[in-house]
Amino acid sequence: KAVVGGVAFGVSKRSAKAKGSPKSLSGYAGGKIPNPSYEAVCTGKTGHAEVVRVHYDNKILPYNDLLYIFMSLHDPTTLNRQGNDQGTQYRSIIMY
Repeated sequence: KAVVGGVAFGVSKRSAKAKGSPKSLSGYAGGKIPNPSYEAVCTGKTGHAEVVRVHYDNKILPYNDLLYIFMSLHDPTTLNRQGNDQGTQYRSIIMY
């Protein structure tokens, strides 16, 4: 499993198309409270980032390929922003 962040919808949609990555789950990670709502995360006060947990088979989809998919969708050079989406929940984050 790998957890990557930014804009969860785009990462989830793209990773689902990759061979060896049949499942993904969107959510939030890295915050101060358990099970936050979307509205709470959007305040910027919970400390959470939007993330996608990607279940993948390393024999079919090597971790480096998974990172390539993530980086093709995500710009780590923009602070707390991905495209038009702005806020601390859109920061760059990878958990392994």
